[in-house]
Amino acid sequence: MPADPTPHGATAAGAGAPASLGKGAAPQRLAQAALRDVPWEVGVAKPDAAIVVDDVTRTFGGLTAVAVDHLEIQRGGITGLIGPNGAGKTTLFNLLTGFDQPDSGTWSFNGRPLGKLSPHRVSRLGVVRTFQLTKALSRLTVLQNMLLGAQGQKGEGFFRALVPGVWRSQERENTEKALELLRRFKLDAKKDDFAGTLSGGQRKLLEMARALMTDPEVVMLDEPMAGVNPALTQSLLGHVKDLREQGMTVIFVEHDMDVVRDISDWVVVMASGKVIAEGPPESISQNQAVVDAYLGAHHDAPLTVDEEDRVLAEAERSIAQEEGTGGDVIDPERRPRHGGQR
Repeated sequence: MPADPTPHGATAAGAGAPASLGKGAAPQRLAQAALRDVPWEVGVAKPDAAIVVDDVTRTFGGLTAVAVDHLEIQRGGITGLIGPNGAGKTTLFNLLTGFDQPDSGTWSFNGRPLGKLSPHRVSRLGVVRTFQLTKALSRLTVLQNMLLGAQGQKGEGFFRALVPGVWRSQERENTEKALELLRRFKLDAKKDDFAGTLSGGQRKLLEMARALMTDPEVVMLDEPMAGVNPALTQSLLGHVKDLREQGMTVIFVEHDMDVVRDISDWVVVMASGKVIAEGPPESISQNQAVVDAYLGAHHDAPLTVDEEDRVLAEAERSIAQEEGTGGDVIDPERRPRHGGQR
């Protein structure tokens, strides 16, 4: 179901956005300026798309988990992916990063097809992700977890591992990089602790920091704020915004609409596996399709007397069938109306 078109005079970046921005403009403003004149429509083309999805479907038995006709992700911005539980958000993440394969469809990054690539190959191309349930290796230290994220390590081969001169300098560089990231995420004091001793929020920080060891272009975060105490939420939000400031493209799944409005340049809404709306954060609450997806199409409409009778009759019939009474229920046409009137 397409989203409502952009209202007359409305822009994706808001009123008063400058027509052009200088080279020194902040990445946030650059992303908003790029999306400023983009219509609020499902499948709309973006000025500079990093990821393009076409006709991707994924079914599990008779359930269609994902059915995305066309979706483009703007480079250099933060795109929020929202929708009710079971909308297909995490499944779409799994497909784009190689953790699952679709029944049909294609998707690409920087024009290069990603279909049938394994997760580690997708990561090497510059697309990394985190998980809703963190994947830290609990019996390795925090620093060791970080070093696992480094790409192209020379000492991974059996024979090269026997010659320290081949990999020792690279190991020092990777360690320095890991320690710098840990300092940035305020985990440096925990570098020698086992990852299993970290709190849920600290594990989220560790997973995000480890993803940055790959020097990614696209970072996909699956509910980064889930299970995080309020003391760390603001810290995580700051780090997500900082990814954009460094020129990365961020896609994140989140249920907290305050968080979505705070950090998103563009929002994509999914329901029943399909994209039902796209637009800037301020447009989403105005979209009736989004309201219906979250609250139900008749959430704000009281039942009429006839509708109430029909619902009650159907409920009684269902109960009667379960109890084996043959489904004898009161005819809704003969049911007394409210106040004893027919």
